[in-house]
Amino acid sequence: MTTPRDEDRIRATPAAPIPDGPPPTSIDHTPIDHKPATTPRKGKPRPTRISGTWVAVLASIVVLIFLLVFILQNLDDATIHFIGLASTLPLGVALLFSAIGGAVTVALVGAARILQLRRQTKRG
Repeated sequence: MTTPRDEDRIRATPAAPIPDGPPPTSIDHTPIDHKPATTPRKGKPRPTRISGTWVAVLASIVVLIFLLVFILQNLDDATIHFIGLASTLPLGVALLFSAIGGAVTVALVGAARILQLRRQTKRG
């Protein structure tokens, strides 16, 4: 029968106390005493107002190029009658003016509605 030597006993003795069991865990099985390390977000940066403006400018340039091509392809004269007045304009220009008039009308109605809602919120 052999007996362990003293030096084997010293090496086998743990330096820290032996835990009673596994460390306590939360529901998702991560140790409670350890907080998850936060890592920097990878991927796309958040869009800014300037980048949104830049996209709007580029889209506007594309729309203006299409409008210019449309006007240049529709240079036939058209007679326009408005409130008793008659004038001759190229068809593309006349359609552009009518589109601008429609956009202004929509903007005025929208602005009136916004003002109406602001007045209601101030009163209430």
